[in-house]
Amino acid sequence: MTKNLLGKVALVTGATRGIGKGIAIGLGEAGATVYITGRSLNTISADNVSGTLLETKKEVEKVGGICIPVQIDHSDDEQVKLLFERIKTEQKGQLDLLVNNVFSGVKAVANAYSQPFWKNTPSLWDSINNVGLRSHYVASVFAARLMSQRQQGLICTISSWGGMSYIFGAAYGVGKAACDRLAADMAVELKPDNITSVSIWPGIVGTEHMLKLSEDLKTQDDIQPHDVTFRDCYNWETPLLTGRVIASLLEQQNTINLTGKVQIVAELAQQYRIVDEHGKRPVSLRSLRFIVPNAIPILRKYPWLIPDFKIPWFILQWGMVQSPKI
Repeated sequence: MTKNLLGKVALVTGATRGIGKGIAIGLGEAGATVYITGRSLNTISADNVSGTLLETKKEVEKVGGICIPVQIDHSDDEQVKLLFERIKTEQKGQLDLLVNNVFSGVKAVANAYSQPFWKNTPSLWDSINNVGLRSHYVASVFAARLMSQRQQGLICTISSWGGMSYIFGAAYGVGKAACDRLAADMAVELKPDNITSVSIWPGIVGTEHMLKLSEDLKTQDDIQPHDVTFRDCYNWETPLLTGRVIASLLEQQNTINLTGKVQIVAELAQQYRIVDEHGKRPVSLRSLRFIVPNAIPILRKYPWLIPDFKIPWFILQWGMVQSPKI
């Protein structure tokens, strides 16, 4: 990969595994100096899913990046404040990119999966939206203070198609819709300082947790139709694709033209001619090339027969809010 991000400074929150780890690696490939955060420095967390800051650091350095791991708890605002003070000191005030990715609600989402919200305790909301939505707001406050001094910067908030369509429950969906609104409203207030704020929608990403969900669904005899896509890993992306797309965004000179908008990873990958691992390029979840084979599985063997036509946003919004399926 071309080292187009040499001299750039980025912060990726929640990068011990999953999408955050893939983003850090993608930025490292392009030569950026990447700060990463998480709760597990060198010990696997209590949920027994692999991933530590030092493991991510090793992977980033393997592809030629500079990685600085910082162990913090994003539910503690003081720790977050000290993180940005450290970046300000070490990088002489430079921060080119913040990726709001940290999310501690995966286990809560999995435990509550397929259950109505009222059958869970109200604390489910906080488990999903505290170290997640709220943390994104807090990190953006401190990042914007640095970026505004240099009159430039990019803030990417990792969101989800769950902000438009029911996927993992009410608390999850509202949180993701709020992430999109956060990115859009921050964009209005950041634009005078030439800081871009966008919401990033990956597709179905094969993270450690999603792979486990897929394996669990394979053991079930009777699953819901909308779970088949998860079980079969159909049109999945790897976390690295999001990283490569965000790296390409940071390379662009005119990202302010995108500010306030939702950006779909697969569509940006197509626009910037970026490929995922093993040279693959998954299609957008609003493309007929995904929608039709998803509904008629036999057509998954012949995707080239289906045009890569993307459903317009206004139709997508009208249809998806009516339906519990993607």
